[in-house]
Amino acid sequence: MPSPTNDNLLELLAEKQAASAAESIAAALAVASKAEAEAPRAELQDPVEALRRYSKAMDQGENNLDALCARISEMVKGDPSESTAQPLIKPDQLANLQRFVPLAPASLAETYLAPTQVEGLILKCVLNAVEITGRTIADRICLPFALIEPLLKNLKNNCLLLHKEIAQLGDFTYQVSERGRELARQLMQHSSYVGSAPVSLVEYTTSVKAQSISNQTPTMQNLQEAFADLRVNTRLLHLLGPALHSGRGIFLFGAPGNGKTSIAERITRAYGQSIWIPRTLGVNDALIRLYDPAVHEELPVRRNDSLLIDGTYDRRWVRIRRPTIVVGGELTMENLEVHENSALGMSEAPLQLKSNGGALVIDDLGRQRMRIDELLNRLIIPLEKRVDFLNLSNGSKIQVPFDQLSVFSTNFEPKDLVDEAFLRRIPYKIDVLDPSEEDYLALLEQTAANLGLQHDGAAFEYLIETHYKASGRPFRCCQPRDLLMQVRNHCSFHGVPFEVTPQKLDFAVESYFAVLQQ
Repeated sequence: MPSPTNDNLLELLAEKQAASAAESIAAALAVASKAEAEAPRAELQDPVEALRRYSKAMDQGENNLDALCARISEMVKGDPSESTAQPLIKPDQLANLQRFVPLAPASLAETYLAPTQVEGLILKCVLNAVEITGRTIADRICLPFALIEPLLKNLKNNCLLLHKEIAQLGDFTYQVSERGRELARQLMQHSSYVGSAPVSLVEYTTSVKAQSISNQTPTMQNLQEAFADLRVNTRLLHLLGPALHSGRGIFLFGAPGNGKTSIAERITRAYGQSIWIPRTLGVNDALIRLYDPAVHEELPVRRNDSLLIDGTYDRRWVRIRRPTIVVGGELTMENLEVHENSALGMSEAPLQLKSNGGALVIDDLGRQRMRIDELLNRLIIPLEKRVDFLNLSNGSKIQVPFDQLSVFSTNFEPKDLVDEAFLRRIPYKIDVLDPSEEDYLALLEQTAANLGLQHDGAAFEYLIETHYKASGRPFRCCQPRDLLMQVRNHCSFHGVPFEVTPQKLDFAVESYFAVLQQ
């Protein structure tokens, strides 16, 4: 039996072998980035060419991962004759990976950033932190440490940064010198932003094309899953399906209370689950915040997602759920233009840019604070050309993708709101009709079950005969929920069993429809 000393030696050897294997994986996964570095920079300006290289990188990664993962498994398990090595990533898992993954840059040139831009971020980062390690700086500006290490040395050689002490793994703890502090303060006056290094507009445009909703082909099953928590009739699904395939514009209209907003909010679920967007865009020396936690839901990359993503993706990007941005009467022209965010020291992207890859829902069209002709004039060209033109604070104008499903929801007749020219650019006009009596009964039963209310068919028949048919009142999809919530609150207040009776429905109807009586 081996001695403790031999056991310790074996453990150390295993650790070294595992570290060597990990380095091999990192080298294999950087194949695409190296290929990009060898290509002329002018070629990278072509978004289609950039997308082709991303795809090639993915294919090369797939060809090499199985062998590398098997090697690690053999090291961990010992003799392969005693135990069959299992790849850490199965082929079917690789096939299901999202095709667009922003790979970590292998050189500063691949970031489209000038060294002075990154050095400015570094100086401001150190100034704010007082003292900080190089690897922490890399994490905060979302660039690999290997890329910023030469810049740190250059700042140290130019007496802008100081080494306070040695840190782990050949790193140092940095402080700004007096000269560096003065320069950092000047940079702060120009822009107080300290965070992720920006992504170029070329790279962003490439990503939008790669993840475009026009590339998606949602099926009837996708639609049914998207609206699983709503009762939507088959007629409406058959109308929505082709509209989603087009990826262009939808006009939802009809009487209030039939679920137009609820439908619009769920449409994006029928597309793919996630997309990648830059945290910050860098355009003509302007910084634009694109990732907004208020409207975007981050889907963090976890270690068990795949080795192909973990540790190799560009951390200037963030993976989010396909966005659905809903705006109503509060919409103003400022929301549709690039505007300054003084708190962040940068510009804020407009709503249509933040909704790329998902849906922009303009709810209650006709009730906005801005005039409807102003809104329509602002959007008519982007809807037609699928590109938008934005004015920056420095006076320049840029072209950006306009790639989202634009949904307009209103209680008015479309012809009473907009002219023919605008309607022509919204190819799908869908009338969200009142539910049938059968659908209304089904909504009552489904809502009662969700609220924990006991009932029999007689109570619901009484409601329809007495309070709808007798008065000629139309059915609305929202009414079962609203009426039965009043019944439940009535039961809770009086401490009686949660059950639906004609008397309780009379109470709910009297309260709910009081101001609606003719």
